[in-house]
Amino acid sequence: MSKFRPIDRDTPMPLPSVQELLPKGHLARYIVEVVEGLDLSGLTEAYSGRGSPPYHPALLLALLIYAYATGCFSSRKIERGTYDSVACRFIACNSHPDHDTLATFRRRFKAEFEAVFVQVLQVARENRLTQFGRVSLDGSKIHANASRHSALSYGHAEALEAHLKAEVQQLLALAAQTDGESVPDGMSVPAELQRREVRLAAIAQAKAKLEARAAERFAEEQAAYEAKLEARAQRAVVTGRKPGGRVPQPPTPGARPTDQINLTDEESRIMPVAGGGFEQCYNAQAVVDTASLIVMLPWVTQEVNDKQQVVPMLERLQALPADLNQVEQAVADTGYFSANNVAACAQVGIEPLIAMGRDAHHPQWSERFSEPADLPADATPVQRMQHRLKTRKGRAAYALRKQTVEPVFGIIKSVMGFRQFLTRGLDNVQNEWTLVCLAWNLKRMAVLCA
Repeated sequence: MSKFRPIDRDTPMPLPSVQELLPKGHLARYIVEVVEGLDLSGLTEAYSGRGSPPYHPALLLALLIYAYATGCFSSRKIERGTYDSVACRFIACNSHPDHDTLATFRRRFKAEFEAVFVQVLQVARENRLTQFGRVSLDGSKIHANASRHSALSYGHAEALEAHLKAEVQQLLALAAQTDGESVPDGMSVPAELQRREVRLAAIAQAKAKLEARAAERFAEEQAAYEAKLEARAQRAVVTGRKPGGRVPQPPTPGARPTDQINLTDEESRIMPVAGGGFEQCYNAQAVVDTASLIVMLPWVTQEVNDKQQVVPMLERLQALPADLNQVEQAVADTGYFSANNVAACAQVGIEPLIAMGRDAHHPQWSERFSEPADLPADATPVQRMQHRLKTRKGRAAYALRKQTVEPVFGIIKSVMGFRQFLTRGLDNVQNEWTLVCLAWNLKRMAVLCA
């Protein structure tokens, strides 16, 4: 007799239902409860009702959110999860939406996902998980679905274009020979010509896009140049003497040899990444509530510098419903600092706490207990913010930035595993980032409700 337990896979095994297998308080149960309580009319009304009955948007949305929250972003892997995962089976009601259905649903409803995102924020507020009074702003570079080696610079495009045109002339001269003895065996001159014409057309298209970008950049630089000249002229009138400093130099029109475009995802950009080096990325931004770590606003930009993102943040905050638009204080690192950004926050009644530079690593111990001198009555918004950052209360409020928005990016990248966009193009990437932050919010809300 064997000393081991028998292996018997032939006898039918009675299994409990999916409802019984999934424990109480599971994340999948919470996501289903929240999603089915939302107003999804914008999604349901988009279906015409023709053909075979589709999956309900509440099922597909809950399945996508749970998959993203648990680090599964591929539509094929999500489809596989409806067979392998008890939680996915529970959400999908033991059905199996295929990867094409999931991918189409994810790509189709950008505006509707943004409306769902706002509804989830309202659920968090109604459940008293947060009041959205203090927020932190930060950005993180996330890899695009493209390699930096697929980038083409304007200078290299011109050199390659000249080389291909020279080869075309050589091939035409070869084709003009009547004897044809100079043509190598197996070579088709028309095929070689066509191959180079296709490449020349692609290069011309890439150059045209780079030139269009250069024209937009020149218009912005020209406006900034004229504003600087006007400011110098006004300063000369006020002071009665020639302003000091260098005279602003006019911008140069046209594309630069170093201007680049990616042939795989032309809307992504080469950006510096943490740890050194450059990669093909997008700059993902997030406004995070200080008290709850819930993402209040997600968006994606092609700008490498974060300084231009404060005004878009304020515009997005003003567009939120009245019960969410009650931010009193905004915290950001030195990459967002400019006098215009500080003034813009003050104009909408938000108290800015934007670092104006890097602090010393080992300050004198007495500085932690000191208070700055009183402000003059005619202090500028920047001086008022600088004074606020030196107070004990201001230092404590700014210190919360490192334990709010930075951990959110860290968890999204390292725990959820979202380090690269799967889609291409700015609109699609924006939609994907909204889904990622929506999944994070529900994952966080489940913890806060536990």
